[in-house]
Amino acid sequence: MLVVRAIQAEDLDALYVMATQVGSGMTTLKPDMKMMGDRLAIAVASFAETIAPEKRDYMFVMEDTDSGRLAGVCAIKGAVGLNEPFYNYRIGTLVHSSRELDVFTRMETLYLSNDLTGSTELCSLFLHPDYRTGNNGKLLSKSRFLFIAQFPHLFTEKLIAEMRGYQEEGGRSPFYEGLGRHFFKMDFDHVDDLTAVGKKSFIAELMPRQPLYVAYLPDDAQQVIGKVHTSTAPARRLLEQEGMYFEGYVDIFDAGPVLQARVSELRAMRDSTLAEIGPATDWDSACAPESVAAEPMLVSNTTLKDFRMILSQSMPVAGAVALPEAEQKLLHCHTGDTVRTLTLNPRKNNG
Repeated sequence: MLVVRAIQAEDLDALYVMATQVGSGMTTLKPDMKMMGDRLAIAVASFAETIAPEKRDYMFVMEDTDSGRLAGVCAIKGAVGLNEPFYNYRIGTLVHSSRELDVFTRMETLYLSNDLTGSTELCSLFLHPDYRTGNNGKLLSKSRFLFIAQFPHLFTEKLIAEMRGYQEEGGRSPFYEGLGRHFFKMDFDHVDDLTAVGKKSFIAELMPRQPLYVAYLPDDAQQVIGKVHTSTAPARRLLEQEGMYFEGYVDIFDAGPVLQARVSELRAMRDSTLAEIGPATDWDSACAPESVAAEPMLVSNTTLKDFRMILSQSMPVAGAVALPEAEQKLLHCHTGDTVRTLTLNPRKNNG
């Protein structure tokens, strides 16, 4: 069975192995043992509440409890850009007109921006290829929204997620080759590695501050602005289901879209409910009877330090939910404890 849980110090080696399979374009999950170790230490301190909320980095892993193997990872950063610059391009418009020539043009532009500084960020989502089946991807991605719904006071009002930008099959980034290379004079992977370890001062030093006209870029670079990597498209759809949307900000290197939302407007904030675990007398199997199972439910405990979440077929009724013994064990819960529940998929009448 699969459970999404707070990361632990002993997960470091397995996390490193997983990071080796991610590839370029995800700066928050690089196969660097020191970087991974430092980040994991911050994550453990975050769940223990021994550092300030804005400095926290909540990392979650998906564990296959049958084998003990890590199947995936995801994270929530309390706030970005407070200790190091956080850059994006904001897509804008400049208008040029001449009455004498009867010419009126609208030109799309890119502005180097720090507008999203201080936002809470969803990041580091990666599901091992062996587990990319069924509802596993949804379980991993949406676990973060249930965590936010349970502990909204720990996060800022604005939530963002940088999506991995489009790359060709060979790893070439059309946007970077059409723009960034002219200023940085290095390969995309090298730039990616520098930003992963926090070396971002070169961005301000080398990138122009004036607006950049999109029309001056090569056609293939223009066409991928706001376009996600092929493998990232499903992740984007899941975030949009939960209330996130694209509002004109893109990554400065690969032009991947930055999705955003107000925490108060997330589906999990609106629709998730608390329920008490009822007697499990008639729920000895890991799956509910087919007559009771209506739709998959995300179910989490309500403990910050030992947060755990599963996918269940048990539906809450009148403020109570009957969870099988096996599921209670996965959640480290018992009869009478409170859990938070949310339908895996948005109901049609909720958009």
